[in-house]
Amino acid sequence: MHNDLTFTPIAVDRGGWSNKLDFLFSCISLSVGLGNVWRFPYLCYKNGGGAFLVTYSIAMFLCGIPIFFQEVAVGQYLGVGGSTFVGQLCPIFQGVGYATMTIVFFLDLYYCVIIAWGLFYLLSSALWFPELPWSSCGNWWNTRNCYEDGVNVTVTGRIGNHPGSTPIEEFWEHRVLRQSDGITDIGGMQWELLVCLFFGWLIVYSVIYRGLHQSGKVIWFTALFPYAVLLILLVRSVTLPGASDGLWYYITPRWEELANPGPWIDGASQIFFAYSIGTGALPALGSYNSFNHNCYKDAVITCVVNTLTSLLAGVCTFAVLGNIALEQNTSVDMVVNSGPGLVFLTYPEVVLKLPGATMWAVIFFLMLITLGVDSEFCLVESFVTGMVDKWPKVLLPQRRRFTFAVCLLLFILGIPMVTHGGIYIFQLMDYYSASGLCLLWVCFFQTIAISWFFGADRVLDCIQEMMGTRPNRFWYICWVYISPAVMLSIFVFNLIQYVPATYGSYAYPPWAQHLGISISLTSMLWIPGYALFYFLTTPGTFQQRLKTGLTPKINFRPNQTQAATTSKGLPLSESSVVLLTQSNSFVVPM
Repeated sequence: MHNDLTFTPIAVDRGGWSNKLDFLFSCISLSVGLGNVWRFPYLCYKNGGGAFLVTYSIAMFLCGIPIFFQEVAVGQYLGVGGSTFVGQLCPIFQGVGYATMTIVFFLDLYYCVIIAWGLFYLLSSALWFPELPWSSCGNWWNTRNCYEDGVNVTVTGRIGNHPGSTPIEEFWEHRVLRQSDGITDIGGMQWELLVCLFFGWLIVYSVIYRGLHQSGKVIWFTALFPYAVLLILLVRSVTLPGASDGLWYYITPRWEELANPGPWIDGASQIFFAYSIGTGALPALGSYNSFNHNCYKDAVITCVVNTLTSLLAGVCTFAVLGNIALEQNTSVDMVVNSGPGLVFLTYPEVVLKLPGATMWAVIFFLMLITLGVDSEFCLVESFVTGMVDKWPKVLLPQRRRFTFAVCLLLFILGIPMVTHGGIYIFQLMDYYSASGLCLLWVCFFQTIAISWFFGADRVLDCIQEMMGTRPNRFWYICWVYISPAVMLSIFVFNLIQYVPATYGSYAYPPWAQHLGISISLTSMLWIPGYALFYFLTTPGTFQQRLKTGLTPKINFRPNQTQAATTSKGLPLSESSVVLLTQSNSFVVPM
């Protein structure tokens, strides 16, 4: 031991998982969610089907799985969430933690709106029993262009065979959203959606008010229930007439699409979005593990399950799109406008074709809500854990009240997205706030801070200390070279060929695009801004400030110091100091 080093554990015990499987199911609940069933299909449809699968696969193997494992492992080793884990390893990059909390705050803000949509459909399905409100035209929200089975219908009867919109599309646009003509026309409040949004946040708070690690078997149910429903929908969708056309579009790459930035940026951002990389959720969940837990196995299982779920949801969606294209006598890429509501157009279609449609609609939207809630409470937990870890003495004793205040604030801020023009605000938030450029930016600097300045070899040492085995060289190569290179290349590619946000065929006005870019910058600027602040406020010469900023300053959790002894026979806290001081750059704060 170096006699000039002292060790001070953090003063509060944050708790931990009561069962090893709780962590695995919480990771599955987090990463397998609406991003798979809602976001993956519409991005795939938007980017030409198979072309998106190519970029998605590249990002998954070279970035997604390696960074997922790294975040979980570092969170487990340090016992802290996303706001502080990078700052402890490389203090000058503490801005990464603040950027992460900003991103996850925005994500929490608009993610619950999707849950509100699902609740609206669920209640509508139950209240219209034995029919479904989107099964026919002739309702007060339908237009003269509404048609059933290729024949137009109005409230006064059939008017001929002309192109128009299906009752499913009109229910989504004119009943659920009460959609206005653009973001400049916010219109009035969609009161039913506001009530659904309130109940969505009430459900989320009821799960996490004690802390996610104490939620018990709730996360088991939320992780497993959706698969039973998806498998039933899969069997029905692939047996629909025309399904093969949709599936062929799904798996066939249009190589010319790869020359555009869209498939690359969307493929990478979808991996980060679906795996919840860069949101602070993974280190937060890993921080509740016991020190010697085998998080490697859980990380790989979660990533594989996540990808298979996305592919499964894609099969269901594109099989239905093929059926719709056959009925409309058009091509798959011309069926509907791509957008975040795509899942609310395709799945209600397949539900109509099942015997006992109302019952299946209730089950499906219950599944959709479950997928949304389990991801949302993990993401809110990420934000709460990050804030509590940053100010433990103040917030930990008041955790329940703080969690309630966060949920209430997010509910209030989400109200504009349930107005008549709310879908345009939602799309702007989804495009700019928690995906695309800002997520790539944060993940790049997070990976650089951990893998370059703290050192990938040190990370492997820490993993070996925890699990007793050392990961192979593949992880080192990905962390140090491949993942940063892929993220930087896609980031630069997107800057060079920047594509503004759209909602279907609707183009946002310039002021809205500028607002979206400003939202992205609120997270991105934390990283250079904090680095500059660190240099200005740290005493010493430039070289001394740089050395201090790149020197780890780690507080170990109390349950870590009591967990076990290592092969060196030293208490864990002491052996950890020995391990890191071998590189001559470890400082333990007093």
